[in-house]
Amino acid sequence: MRIYVETRIRADPAALWARTQDPAQHQRWDLRFRRIEYLPPAPGEPQRFRYATFGVAGVGISVGERRTPDASSTSALRFASDHPLSLIRAGSGYWRYRPGPGGVRFITGYDYRPGWGRLGPLADLVFRPLMGWATAWSFDRLRLWLEEGINPETALRRALSDLAVRLLLIIATLLLTPWPTALATALLALLAPPAPGVPAARRCLRRPPDALAATVPATLSRLELP
Repeated sequence: MRIYVETRIRADPAALWARTQDPAQHQRWDLRFRRIEYLPPAPGEPQRFRYATFGVAGVGISVGERRTPDASSTSALRFASDHPLSLIRAGSGYWRYRPGPGGVRFITGYDYRPGWGRLGPLADLVFRPLMGWATAWSFDRLRLWLEEGINPETALRRALSDLAVRLLLIIATLLLTPWPTALATALLALLAPPAPGVPAARRCLRRPPDALAATVPATLSRLELP
């Protein structure tokens, strides 16, 4: 099943494009990547890049289109890894940028073929939801950077502090209060919404709200890894 994430960001479309298309800025907010590096472009060819994520490395190509009749932009990519530890063997995806009265709808959809032989599909039952969560969390971190000026490093520290407080509250209630009260308090600590300045995956859409959002860009069908 393809992973889908959408958020709305009140920012200049050019600023959003820069934060997502510049590798140095992209790797700061995207939890899925430790490093992204563009390779020297070949004349007339899509942009090639290398990436490192979850302890493994891979390669990919991408192409962006910034002028369309409805003033939206699209970026498509394909990626692959032959690292033996990589659960993602090969995949493809896209970003869509759709300006509107309430901000830019920033959308991604991507899918991949798992590796690891027969174990891969089983491991992917856990890994794919984690990737979806990491994508949504990262989108909200990007939104906070553009809308509130909260840089990604500060947002991560706030998220870790928020998690620590929740865990301490859960542990304290389990140790110091009767079980019914402790379980209710622990559930409340898990489900309570984070502060506005803390990134949260729950703020993003995880299913396409309309058919247009779910449509794969035609650019992707013409993009092939070298």
